[in-house]
Amino acid sequence: MAKDVIAGSLRPIFSIIIPCYNEENAIRGTVEQILRHVGAEDDYEIIVVDDGSDDQTPAVLDEIYTASPKIRVMTHQRNLGYGAALKTGIRAARSELIVITDADGTYPNEQIPDLVRRCQDQDMVVGARTGENVTYSKIRSIPKFFLKRWVCWLAAQDVPDINSGLRVFRKNMAERYFGILSDKFSFTITITLAMLTNYHRVLFVPIDYHTRVGKSKIRPIRDTMRFSMLILRTGIYFAPMRAFMPIFLLLIVPAIASLVYDVFVYRDLTEKTLLLFLFALNVGMFSLLADMIDKRT
Repeated sequence: MAKDVIAGSLRPIFSIIIPCYNEENAIRGTVEQILRHVGAEDDYEIIVVDDGSDDQTPAVLDEIYTASPKIRVMTHQRNLGYGAALKTGIRAARSELIVITDADGTYPNEQIPDLVRRCQDQDMVVGARTGENVTYSKIRSIPKFFLKRWVCWLAAQDVPDINSGLRVFRKNMAERYFGILSDKFSFTITITLAMLTNYHRVLFVPIDYHTRVGKSKIRPIRDTMRFSMLILRTGIYFAPMRAFMPIFLLLIVPAIASLVYDVFVYRDLTEKTLLLFLFALNVGMFSLLADMIDKRT
């Protein structure tokens, strides 16, 4: 439920969506940074979505949203997830150009005007955390190393940052994929893969990344497993041939090796070889069928 509406009837040029869950120590600084660097006169709006916070975040937001007519605060009665908060903000946005950023102070929000300008001839501009000053958890970098290569394989191109939380995209593009976009942290990975595999114009711009204020909400093991499942699902949805190709190769290579062994050693065809070829054939036919359905739709 929105607590405020923006004065005036003119549609803003862009809408900044900030999902927020238990960020009592960071959200004020993030909003003030945006107001300071994006500019008080520029035609934009800020929508902060409180995702069921149970600390002092609601009280801080009550103070923030009265400080500027550009700010709206929307509230979830319970915690629904990062992606759900973004969807709420996107639906409520008055602009067709959407900017998302995090509430924890990690992203260089002073670069928002530049990212918005670059998005005039793009479908999405991503702030890739590949700048000169990037502070990132070593523990989180290990699973991301493998997830990134998986996404690059499915997208058939290099992806500098698979889940940056600072990006600009068009509202109608995001709403087109709402049905498959995760309500959790996987939202950004899924929209990245969806846009790339559907040949939208995506630009990656290097940015810095700072140490967050407060405690991270990411749980490495659980969220890595969720990321993996979402990547696989999105890959099957948009790039089924590339999603199933590794599985097909894992079956067909041993099948051929087993066939050679049977012919030259056993001089007979064993059940093991037949089963491997059968499994490989099933995976191959399934991937072809999925690819045909994808092309038709």
